[in-house]
Amino acid sequence: MAEITWDDFDRVDIRVGTVVRAEPFPEARKPAYRLWIDFGPEIGEKKSSAQITVHYTPEALVGRRVLAVTNFPPRQIGPVRSEVLVLGVHDEDGAVVLIGPDGAVPDGARMC
Repeated sequence: MAEITWDDFDRVDIRVGTVVRAEPFPEARKPAYRLWIDFGPEIGEKKSSAQITVHYTPEALVGRRVLAVTNFPPRQIGPVRSEVLVLGVHDEDGAVVLIGPDGAVPDGARMC
């Protein structure tokens, strides 16, 4: 694995947000949801597409706190413009498990 510098890491803007809306994304090539995530007053609400259908339902995602990269350029995924990259890790079967804070932090808080 290639090493990066602290400056490289510092350029990646990873923030905490709360999922405020989630719905199926039937047009996606692989099973996915459309997410609307509130990152607080500085960043506001952003949209994303996430292949997280194995472990989550849309109803269970609403109110969930997540971490996302907020400074990637938007990416068009079918009819959805994905504005942030929601972060997760693969389980033993390759399904995504979301990463989020386990304590009280405000929406928009930056990972350090």
